[in-house]
Order: sequence, then structure tokens, then C-alpha cells
Amino acid sequence: MGNFHPTVRPHHDFDAKRDAKKLHKACKGMGTDEKVIIEILSNHSSGQRQQIKQKYKDMYGKDLPEVLKGELSGNFEKTALALLDQPWEYDARELRKAMKGAGTDESVLIEILCTRVNQQITAIKDAYKRMFDRDLESDVKSDTSGSLRKILVSVLKASRDEGMEINENLAETDAKNLCEAGEGRWGTDELAFNDVLAKRNYMQLRATFEAYKRLTGKDIEEAIKSETSGDLEKAYLTLVRCARDCQAYFATCLYNSMKGVGTDEETLIRILVTRAEIDLQTIKEKFHQMYNKSLAEAIRSDTSGDFKKLLVALLH
Repeated sequence: MGNFHPTVRPHHDFDAKRDAKKLHKACKGMGTDEKVIIEILSNHSSGQRQQIKQKYKDMYGKDLPEVLKGELSGNFEKTALALLDQPWEYDARELRKAMKGAGTDESVLIEILCTRVNQQITAIKDAYKRMFDRDLESDVKSDTSGSLRKILVSVLKASRDEGMEINENLAETDAKNLCEAGEGRWGTDELAFNDVLAKRNYMQLRATFEAYKRLTGKDIEEAIKSETSGDLEKAYLTLVRCARDCQAYFATCLYNSMKGVGTDEETLIRILVTRAEIDLQTIKEKFHQMYNKSLAEAIRSDTSGDFKKLLVALLH
């Protein structure tokens, strides 16, 4: 899917023991040295953070996340703890949180499940089972309903074609099926949609959207907006936008999390933490192109304190 660039890479001069010592010292005695915590968390890859966590446990007999919980608070704490999880564990935790208790946060389910590749989805399902002793698919089924449930279950199958080749005939056929499924009957015939959006490779989907436009004169996004609403609309649009340009999709999510009054910190944390080692550099570039300001500036003006410092550190 093109060449995407992360912002966080493995630290070249890595010494887990030295870092564990530094963290121990940063959390000892009066006051916490947040600067050290920020520096270590933002300058190491997820795999290296796992090693630091293990080394800390070996040396001091304590769990690093528990120690940080006692020292930090608020969004800074949330971000630090998120960085100490493996990416798939963090996704599993966010999904569980979105479904636990009364009411479900569908937008979190959509943002995570509709943007991950097969391998990530499989890893998330395994982590979910291991961490909560529950089945992710069953939980999603019992927490959602109707057409939204169907598309999320399709995506959870992790059976998307991962090739790059485009079959023009298939694109034509899929586009026709989407046309026929549309026309005021979308609530009833979403099978065509789920099959196409959850199974085809991204290049293939782009060809299908082109074919759809030639056939109907309408952009697929316009069609989705006019035929669906609420969470189903959000899920379909996320899948379409991710197929078109996943980094632009995340840039938009980041922009929306900061525009207007108040900031949606949860989304901000989730995107920066989960994309830092995948394509955050590319997302930064898209953000700048699309909104004519730098992502770092936007975050600086919308957050404060150590939380701000850690987020900005993840962007470099």
C-alpha cells in the first residue's frame, strides 16, 4: 500500500537495563521525573518497550504499568500505559472498553475494526481471548445489531484479499451489484456491500469505486450518505476512505478530534499510539496538505502539560 513512514522507530543504541534503571529512578522518592518517562516511551519501538517492561520486572519485582499508574494521572497516564501495551493488546483493550457496561461505543469499534489489516485483526482476536477470556466476535455480535453487526462480523473474518492486482471485470460486476443493492434498498440488501468492502483488496476497491461512478454518475461516498445513516454510514465510509487513502482518513479523524470546543483526547491518543510505528509520518504530511497547518501545532494548541509533551514527542 505505497510507502508509509512511521515516526517511532527502534532505538539504535538500545539497552533495556539502562532504561529500566532510568525509569526506576524517575519514579523514586519525591516527585516524578516526567521528562525521562516521556523520552524513554517515545524513543523506543513497541518491541523495545516490552523488553524494558520485562527488565523492570526482573530487576525490581514490580510491573512497570502499575508503577506508572501510581505516579501519573489523566491523559498523560492513559497515553503512557497505551504505549506499554503491544499494539494488538491495546486495540483489544480499547474494544473491550467500548463494549463493557451499559451502552456501546460503536465509533470505536468502527475506527479499529474497519481500518486494520488481516494480520492485525487476527492478532487482536487472539489478544482479546487471552486477556479477557472472551471471544471478540461473540461480544461484537451481542453488542451490535442489524446491518452494522453484519459488516463488523464480515470484517472480523479477516479474509480481505491482500494482493495488489486489479481485475477490471470484477470491478464492473461489483459496481453493478452495489448499484442494484442501493436504490433505496440498502437496509435490506447489504450483502453485496459487506462482501465487496470486507473482502476485496484496496486497489481493487478503488477500481470498483471508479466503475461505480461511471455507472451511476455518483461518487460512492455520496451514495452511502444518501442511502444510510448513523453507525452503518460511518462503517461504510470508513471502509471506503481507508481503501482510498488510509492516511488521509486518519488525518481527518485527528482533525475532527480537535476542532470546535473541547478535544476528543481518547481518539487523539488512540490514533497517535496505534499509528506511530506504521504510518504516522505520512499521516502528518497528509494533515498538513489537507488543513494547511502542522499536526504538531494543532496538538500543541489543543492539549497541555506532560500529555502534550508526550504526544508531540511521538510525532518526531
